[in-house]
Amino acid sequence: MCFLCPTPFGSAPVAPSSPWSARRAFLLAAGSAAAVPALAQVDVGSASTLRKLVPAETLERSAAQQYQQMLEQARAKRALAPPEHPQLQRLHAIAKRLIPFAMPWNDRSRQWRWEVNLIGSQQINAFCMPGGKIAFYTGILDKLQLSDDEAAMIMGHEMAHALREHARERLAKTQATNLGVRLGAQLLGLGDLGNAAAGLGAQLLTLKFSRSDETDADLVGLELAARAGYQPDAAVSLWQKMGKASGSQQAGLAFLSTHPSGPDRIRELQQNVPKVQGLYQAANKPG
Repeated sequence: MCFLCPTPFGSAPVAPSSPWSARRAFLLAAGSAAAVPALAQVDVGSASTLRKLVPAETLERSAAQQYQQMLEQARAKRALAPPEHPQLQRLHAIAKRLIPFAMPWNDRSRQWRWEVNLIGSQQINAFCMPGGKIAFYTGILDKLQLSDDEAAMIMGHEMAHALREHARERLAKTQATNLGVRLGAQLLGLGDLGNAAAGLGAQLLTLKFSRSDETDADLVGLELAARAGYQPDAAVSLWQKMGKASGSQQAGLAFLSTHPSGPDRIRELQQNVPKVQGLYQAANKPG
């Protein structure tokens, strides 16, 4: 996956994205969340126990390292948004509203040092790595002309992948499969073939989630956004826009290659919007 872009934010060097100032606000927001109803309104079942084959701490540490490398590459290309960039400030405001509702989905998230960065790129893309490392590309905001509600749905969806530990599960399944490959190779006298196979899927940023994972993230993200006061119907309008973008020859389809749109996805979201409407109304209740 390409992280850099031919469209820098300016010819002047971009200010370092330091342990960015908004991080403190995020941590305060996460720590001061109001009591969150324990019962989820959407039905996604329990997270896979297979993920325990991969230590969460190891994966989160690796994700943080890859994320910093990505930011350094973007900074070198002058493609990393400075703290005062209005679109980045907009994303920080959305994240500040979503993060307080993350903990019921994953208790580990109380320890995460959430980050949000914006990278100048024509790609339609966004992601959240294990440990709460979020990135948006300008292409997904600009090409789709996202409202705040729609941007919140994307952020909630990507946060849900991290909270439900889909990457950890994918890697655990790969590890389990490769263990069988490695043992089989040894039995067959194939030398390092098993070791080579065991290394497949090691790059977090190139993982492709299953359709089940995507549905999971759609619904958890929908609930996160509704609890934060974002309009649930935006999940539907978002994927309608995604569907139109998928037919464009000009769009950079990095996001859509791993998050395919379609009538089934939209129909499932439409069926779940009423389940979280009360959460949205409660979040926007005066006083």
